[in-house]
Amino acid sequence: MHPGTAPSLGRALPKPLLIDPSLLCFCLDSLKVLGGMGYVSDMPAERYYRDARITEIYEGTSEVQHLVIASRLIKEMEA
Repeated sequence: MHPGTAPSLGRALPKPLLIDPSLLCFCLDSLKVLGGMGYVSDMPAERYYRDARITEIYEGTSEVQHLVIASRLIKEMEA
């Protein structure tokens, strides 16, 4: 971002759409590597997977975020 310019919501909102799925994929892959031990609450992988899932649920579905981004971009284009 350049000094003196306002941040664009159209640029800020897509970041979670890219980060959340890749984080969840990474967590699932780590659980696959660890096998049954990955689901034990003592393992950090279990906590990371749980946090990734709740973040996905808590922030809303990606379809809703797509609609929000599209409406904000349309408003920016019209202004």
